[in-house]
Amino acid sequence: MYKPFDLSGRGAIVTGGNGGIGYGMARALLASGASVAVWGSNPDKTAKAKATLASECGDASRVHAFVCDVGDEAQIDSTFAASVAALGRVDACYANAGIGGKGTMMLDMSLEEFRRIQRINVEGVFLTFRAAARHMVERGEGGSLIATASTAAVEGAARSSHYGASKGAVTSYVRALAVELARHRIRVNSILPGWIVTDMTERSVNNPKFADAVLPRIPARRWGEIDDFGGIAVYLASDASSYTTGEQFVIDGGYTKF
Repeated sequence: MYKPFDLSGRGAIVTGGNGGIGYGMARALLASGASVAVWGSNPDKTAKAKATLASECGDASRVHAFVCDVGDEAQIDSTFAASVAALGRVDACYANAGIGGKGTMMLDMSLEEFRRIQRINVEGVFLTFRAAARHMVERGEGGSLIATASTAAVEGAARSSHYGASKGAVTSYVRALAVELARHRIRVNSILPGWIVTDMTERSVNNPKFADAVLPRIPARRWGEIDDFGGIAVYLASDASSYTTGEQFVIDGGYTKF
C-alpha cells in the first residue's frame, strides 16, 4: 500500500453514510484502515448499513452508527460527541447527507419547500463542520472536512433551483473555510457528483426518456456508481492530500465538460 493512503488508527464520520455515495465512501475508508461512524436519519437503514459494513471489513470494532437529523443543532452536537467517544478521534468528517427536490418550477415553489432543502443541504453542512472543526482545533492535529455538493452547483438545474442553490452555497462555504481554517492545518474540500445511481436518483436513471436524453451527454457512457467515490474519499482523508484545500472535485464521467 502507498503509505500516505494508510488510514490505520484514524477516525472518520460520514453523514448520510447509511446508503448511496456516503456508503461507498465509508466502505473505502474502512478498507484503508480507518474507523468510521456513519450517521443516518432512518434507524433501520442505519442499523443495516452498520451490520453490512462490519461484515465487509471483518472488524466490527471499527464500525459505528448513529441516528441523527443533521438539520437539528442539538442532535448534531450530541451525536458528534458520541462519535468522538466511539472513535477516540475524528480526523476526517464528510458532510455528505443531503436531500433532493420534487421537480418543482420556481414559479410554483413555496418558501417552505425552498427552506426544506436548505435546512439539510446547507445548515446541515454548517452544523456538522462546526462541530468537527471545534474538535480538530481543540486537538491541535489538523484534519480534513469534506462536503458532498453536486454538479447542480455549477450548471443550470431546471426544476431544482433550490437544490442547485443549496449546493452552490456549499461550494462557496468550503472555499471560505479552506482559507479560514488553514492556520489550524484543517483542509476543506468539496465533491461534486454527477448522475450517480442512488436511491435519490433511482426514479430518474430508470426513466427511459431521461436516460435517452442524458446518457449520450456523459462521455463515460454510463451512470456513476457509489464505489466511484471511494478513491476520492480515501485521498481526502489521507496524508496524500495534505496540500490540497479549497478545491471542488467533479466526479461525473465528463458530463459537465461535454
